[in-house]
Amino acid sequence: MGNEDSSNHCHLTSATVDADTSAPPTSTPSWSLSAVNQTLLLLQSDDLNLRVQAAKEIRRLTKTSQRYRRHFSAAVGPLVQLLRCHSAEANEAALAALLNLAVKDEINKINIIDAGALKPIIGFLQSENPALLEHATAALITLSASSVNKPIIKASGAIPLLVEILRHTSSQAKSDAVMALYNLSSHPNTLTQILQTEPIPPLVNLLKSCKRRSKTTEKCTALIESLVVFEEGRMALASEEGGILAVVEVLEGGSLQSREHAVGALLTMCQSDRAKYRELILREGVIPGLLELTVEGTPKSQSKAQMLLRLLRETPYPRSEIRPDTLENIVCNIISQIEGEDQLGKAKQILAEMVQVSMEQSLRHLQKRALVCTPADLPVNSRTSEVPSK
Repeated sequence: MGNEDSSNHCHLTSATVDADTSAPPTSTPSWSLSAVNQTLLLLQSDDLNLRVQAAKEIRRLTKTSQRYRRHFSAAVGPLVQLLRCHSAEANEAALAALLNLAVKDEINKINIIDAGALKPIIGFLQSENPALLEHATAALITLSASSVNKPIIKASGAIPLLVEILRHTSSQAKSDAVMALYNLSSHPNTLTQILQTEPIPPLVNLLKSCKRRSKTTEKCTALIESLVVFEEGRMALASEEGGILAVVEVLEGGSLQSREHAVGALLTMCQSDRAKYRELILREGVIPGLLELTVEGTPKSQSKAQMLLRLLRETPYPRSEIRPDTLENIVCNIISQIEGEDQLGKAKQILAEMVQVSMEQSLRHLQKRALVCTPADLPVNSRTSEVPSK
C-alpha cells in the first residue's frame, strides 16, 4: 500500500538530521532545547521503538506550540523515513507528528512534501487500516493549504482517491477528504480534474448526512457551487436524486457562509439555463429560504437571493394565463411586495401567510423537512482549511 520500498529507508544515520535547531531563539529555555535535542537523537536510533517514541513526543510537544514546530523542523526528514517503515504504529506516529509540524507553518508544509512524504501518504489513502487512512487524509488537509504544494498534490493522483474516500469510508475521513478537495480546488484547472471523478453523488450524500451548520457542510456546498459552473456539474446535481433539495435545505438552515454558497450554486444553474433548471429549483420549495436570505443573509447572499428570485419570477407567458393560485403567481406577488420599504416586516408577514397557503409540491417538500430537526454547529468561515493539531 505505497510502502514497497520501505525496507530500504528505515535505518537512519546522523546525516539525516538537519541543522535547523543549531541557532534557536535566545528566549527559549535551555531545558526545552535539551528536550528537542534528545528527541532528535532518538529519531536516529537503530531501535524502531525508540524512534516511534520520539515521533509521539514530537506530536505532543508540537500540538499547541508554534515555537516547538520551528525547533523540530529538523525532524521532518527522519519522520518521513518512518512513513516508509513496515509498521502501522510507526506510520501513524510519524503522520501525526508531521501533521502537527505543518499546522500554521508554511516552511514545514513545503519541507514535508520536498522530503518525499507525498508518495507514502498517497499509499495510505488506499490503506485498509482506518486509522492510517484518516491520518493521511487529515495530513493532506494541512499540506494542501500551501499554494506551493497544491500543484504537486494535484499531480500526485490524490484527487481520485479523495473522492473515493467520500464514497466508502468513515464520516471523519469523508469530512477531511472534502476539506482537502476544497483546498485543492482553488488551484487553476483542478475543478475539471475533480469533475472527471464524478464527485457530485458522494458530495450530495455527505451533504444529506452532516449537520447543517458544520464546517463540512460549508466546504461541501462551496465545492458544489464551484462545480456547477460547468454544465457537467449542473447536470450531475440536477439528475442526482435529492441533489437540488439538499442544496435548498442548506440554503434554509445552514451557516451564513453555507447559505451563501448554496444560493450561489442555485443562481449559477438558473442563470446558465433558466428554462432547464427553473422549475427543478422551484419544485424543491426554495422560496421561503430565499425570502429569509434577502433580509438576513450576508450582503452577497442577499444580492444573490434577490437575483434568483427575479429569475424564478419572470415568465414568458402573460400573467392572465396563469391561474391565481399557482406557485408562479405566488412568487410574483411575494417579490412585488418585498421590493419596497420595510422588507423585513413584510417578508415575515408573507412567510407567516405562506404556512397556510397550498404551494403545490414545493410547500409539501417544505412541510416534510420541517418535521426533521438537525442540531447546529457554530459556523466557521475560512477560505483555506487546515486540520487542527492532533
